[in-house]
Amino acid sequence: MIKKILLAFMITSSMFAGVIKTEHAEVELISEVKTISPAQPFWVALRIKHEPHWHTYWRNAGDSGLETRLTWALPEGFSAGDIQWPIPEVISYSEITSYGYKGELFLLTKIFPPEHLVPGTIIQIKLKAAWLICKVECLPGEADLSISLPVDNKTILEKKWAKNFNDSRANLPINGHGWKTVLENKNDSSIIFSIKKPSWLNYNVKALHFFPYNAGYIKNTEKQKILNSKNGITLELKLEDFVIDEPEILRGILVSESGWRGPDSEKAIEIEIPTTLSSIKESSNNTINGEQIVLALLFAFIGGIILNLMPCVLPVLSIKILGFVQQAGDNKQKILKNGLFFTLGVILSFLTLAGLLIILRAGGEQLGWGFQLQSPIFIIILSVLLFLFALNLLGVFEIGIPTSGFGGSNKEHSGIVGSILSGVAATVLATPCTAPFMGSALGFAITQPVHITLLIFASLGLGMAAPYLLLSLFPQWLRYLPKPGSWMNTLKQFMGFLLLATIVWLVWILGIQTNTSTVTGLMLTLLITGFAGWIFGKWGSVINKSSIRKLAGIVSLSLVISAIFIAASFIDTNNRLEDESNLPSGNKINWQKYSQEKVTQLLSEGKPIFIDFTAAWCLTCQVNKKVALEDAEVLNKFNNLNVAALKADWTSRDSTITRALAKYGRNSVPLYVYYNADNRTPVILPEILTPGILLNILK
Repeated sequence: MIKKILLAFMITSSMFAGVIKTEHAEVELISEVKTISPAQPFWVALRIKHEPHWHTYWRNAGDSGLETRLTWALPEGFSAGDIQWPIPEVISYSEITSYGYKGELFLLTKIFPPEHLVPGTIIQIKLKAAWLICKVECLPGEADLSISLPVDNKTILEKKWAKNFNDSRANLPINGHGWKTVLENKNDSSIIFSIKKPSWLNYNVKALHFFPYNAGYIKNTEKQKILNSKNGITLELKLEDFVIDEPEILRGILVSESGWRGPDSEKAIEIEIPTTLSSIKESSNNTINGEQIVLALLFAFIGGIILNLMPCVLPVLSIKILGFVQQAGDNKQKILKNGLFFTLGVILSFLTLAGLLIILRAGGEQLGWGFQLQSPIFIIILSVLLFLFALNLLGVFEIGIPTSGFGGSNKEHSGIVGSILSGVAATVLATPCTAPFMGSALGFAITQPVHITLLIFASLGLGMAAPYLLLSLFPQWLRYLPKPGSWMNTLKQFMGFLLLATIVWLVWILGIQTNTSTVTGLMLTLLITGFAGWIFGKWGSVINKSSIRKLAGIVSLSLVISAIFIAASFIDTNNRLEDESNLPSGNKINWQKYSQEKVTQLLSEGKPIFIDFTAAWCLTCQVNKKVALEDAEVLNKFNNLNVAALKADWTSRDSTITRALAKYGRNSVPLYVYYNADNRTPVILPEILTPGILLNILK
């Protein structure tokens, strides 16, 4: 009890660090936290509240002025990061243009405490701040500021300043990851360069302005000529008449008042501009790191291997094994050929998906992994194809379906085309799942140049095909599989029922995306498809005359195509069904709909936040929900800690959620993000959840 009273007294004392009023401004050193913990970084800020019409300066003051300077006096073992400069204003007077701040300013700095701090003690942070404040005339100012913070085992947020710190961080420039600049022309008076937009940028930005970090190089008073096109931005800057120190790379921030990805998105991006033709014709603002690429390739490969064990691939896993059982008696060359072309089919499928993503994102679409399952027409076509495949496995009709390497019953059709198409089929069924390691690899891939993106997707495909390629390279391992027999027909029919179960899942997804009318249309389509399969099975077999077989094939194909058009005519996304999993329930987490505004509000209130980026078509998400998120102990923990739970449902296309995923470096679901009440740095959880993982993060 005494310890708690002393801690409360120390926290209260720390809140009165004091406001210093100077000429035309009041300044104060504030902290985002009430208490600090060993080795837990925290934010402090110099708060400057200017009198009306007065201003201080940015890191590059422009034509006149002086940047604000901070000198720290910290306890032993502590260190301070660089000043985090928010976006400045253009301040013009007569023939002078400066960059600075008016109103209320928060200059953030991160403090890094050592590991060995004793709870119950108090540390003091001292700051000597110096600035120049101007209206027309200018006055220098300085102040000695300090703040005392108690040490505790956990960090407690100071709610008074939570919104100010969050707003200030949102106003900081972000790294120009994936941006490329090309020097187009340069003479004694101007420099012209183009900026290639990264693949994720599809918003038509407006009101652009470039703020240089380098002083004395460009004419700040001259109007910047900026041409914003679909493929990029062209910028012309006028140069100073006398440049004392010409930089090889001009660094600064490019600001879009409307936000780079729309309202409430980041407004400032750091870029680097080559100033000499010899300094590299094309310069990337985030030089491709070889280690990052190797790590992404490794993660993609491992994720591809694990993808074989995910629930969406399990229905076809046994069918693949059946194929290898059948091949056990074949010669080595044939087995290897099937394995190689199956691998080629998988890799080509992943490259096709990557290419579609790149093309559609370049055209302005907000898309990510599994994007095709956000389309009701794709769900319908996939359901029809799987239904036909299931009917074939159940023996309704026999046809040389290309299942070599994928598993199948007809060796006659185990050629090149069959092996490739079986790889395509496996990839299509794999897309609803995200395996461990995949999320970070794909999130990195989509922000990279096209050739790197394709390379990472190819690595993912190679990983998925690797187990089957190994069996093809070492066919002697096939001896350990059971010998072919009647059990294979039984297993094949059982696999048919698993595929029917997959269709039930697809119907559920379609119901969430649309309504009962669309689901009814799909049911009618499957009925007609089943009838077409029966016709082909009865009159399309080899025991019938050639003319009858051809007629049966034409009639069956016509029925299937007509059925798909019938289902498409039923599609209605205007009256969507409500997913029961999203509704409040007494024995479930009380989910709220995700929005960035809601996150900002909850952060300012100091509440712990859990964000679930999910989709009905994401089987990994559904398994995580049943295994971890609906665990009784986890539910109690959520309720006891009053965790605000936000659900970002990506079942149907939603550009807001796509942008939010990109903010956390991902382009796929599932993604789980947790904000602790005491530490507002987002924690990214693994793709595969367990109750233990959630309980540990909620401690």
